[in-house]
Amino acid sequence: MAVRVRFAPSPTGALHIGGVRTALYNYLFARQQKGTFILRIEDTDQGRYVPGAEDYIIEALKWVGLLPDEGVGFGGPDGPYRQSDRKEIYHKYAHDLVARGHAYYAFDTPVELDERRQAEEHFTYNYISRNGLNNSLVLDPEAVQQRIAQGDPFVIRLKVEPGRSIVIHDLIRGEVVFESSELDDKVLLKADGMPTYHLANIVDDHLMRITHVIRGEEWLPSTAHHVLLYEGFGWQETMPKFSHLPLIMKPVGNGKLSKRDGAKFGIPVFPLSWKGDTPEESFEGFREAGFLPEAVVNFLALLGWHPGGDQEIFTKEELIQAFSIEHIGKSGARFDFEKAKSFNQKYIHAKDNASLAAMVRPLADAKGYQVSDAFLEKAVGLMKERVTFLQDFVETGYYLFEPVKSNDEETLQKRWNGDIAAVFAELTEKVATFDSFNAVALEDAIKQFMQEKQLKPGDILPLLRIALAGTMKGPAVFEMAEILGREATVARLRALQESR
Repeated sequence: MAVRVRFAPSPTGALHIGGVRTALYNYLFARQQKGTFILRIEDTDQGRYVPGAEDYIIEALKWVGLLPDEGVGFGGPDGPYRQSDRKEIYHKYAHDLVARGHAYYAFDTPVELDERRQAEEHFTYNYISRNGLNNSLVLDPEAVQQRIAQGDPFVIRLKVEPGRSIVIHDLIRGEVVFESSELDDKVLLKADGMPTYHLANIVDDHLMRITHVIRGEEWLPSTAHHVLLYEGFGWQETMPKFSHLPLIMKPVGNGKLSKRDGAKFGIPVFPLSWKGDTPEESFEGFREAGFLPEAVVNFLALLGWHPGGDQEIFTKEELIQAFSIEHIGKSGARFDFEKAKSFNQKYIHAKDNASLAAMVRPLADAKGYQVSDAFLEKAVGLMKERVTFLQDFVETGYYLFEPVKSNDEETLQKRWNGDIAAVFAELTEKVATFDSFNAVALEDAIKQFMQEKQLKPGDILPLLRIALAGTMKGPAVFEMAEILGREATVARLRALQESR
């Protein structure tokens, strides 16, 4: 049977980075198995629906390059892929499950259930309590039909029978056993006609022929109910194989990574920035933080999965070839942001200058830097070994685009004196006469000048660097001068002299 997997997020806000990892593992498995990767939007909880969240999910997947074969925004033969567009389908299957004897109508009102919960601290709607509640298991069949006919509100609940062990064979965790006596009778169809996650998930996975369910660890407890649903519908033979991914843990301390940790630790925990109704509900994304999508994919792939060996940098094709569900760990994976930064540095360093320049162009334009493509390519080539994030090119490396704002005064105080000032002035005027203003010619001419003046490189080169960049941490002096050109180079050398 051809492999078919789905990524099924809910549009309740920005897609957490953990959701992107779930999508990635589904994508890698599908590609490796020559299967199909589906995007399904699970929006049955209309009370939590957030406008713009669905578009955000699709944009995030496109940014990291995890393009679905089918799904919302991508089409396909098994649509609609948005659950709110499939209500009639769920309605049919929910009533079918009642007819099969594996579900029942429950007419209990929210008020009645609240009263029961207040009376019983640990009240659960299950095989014990249901016999004393208002449902079709205790009501006369004619009364049930009459109540439905007259429009009385009802939900449909799964009928969980006690006294059996439900065994789940998880591809990551091995055999997991649940006791049916400990399970509640989950609501499958709500009074407003919308399905709950449990019903919609199972029906859709069956109709879309999903072969493997790869999802977060938080869904493992629900899987027992899902197995019962497959059995209730008679779909045991086509039940998918389950894999429940480990949690992504906070960078420091215990607990899983949450959206609040972004602000707390000053790190992105979403793929793209999200603007909420309040500052507290607005978050910076990896994209806006200056990450390359390839670096994010590489980082996330190793956040819970490891192929063995020492290799850390993987192209997407290499990830596809190496990926296996069996090499996903059971325990939580620490969200190491320093590791993410390290990946980004390596990917920026390896990127060709033209591609990098295209990424930096919007950042340069936003700063008002009006430079040619050729200049920008040279600039990023000069800086790319020294940056961590894309915006570093125009922030840390601003001096390639505009005059120096401040100088390394500590170094200047140590190295600048009357004798050096005179020599520096002479060198400046000499530089102004150079015909060949390229790095090689500049280096030869200035080294010859230093030799004539019996100067050491440490006497003059640090001052040249500070004049051009304001800092000792800039790129190679002569390459900087070549990019800046004669006019700007001479202007900066003179500006340093005037500042002393």
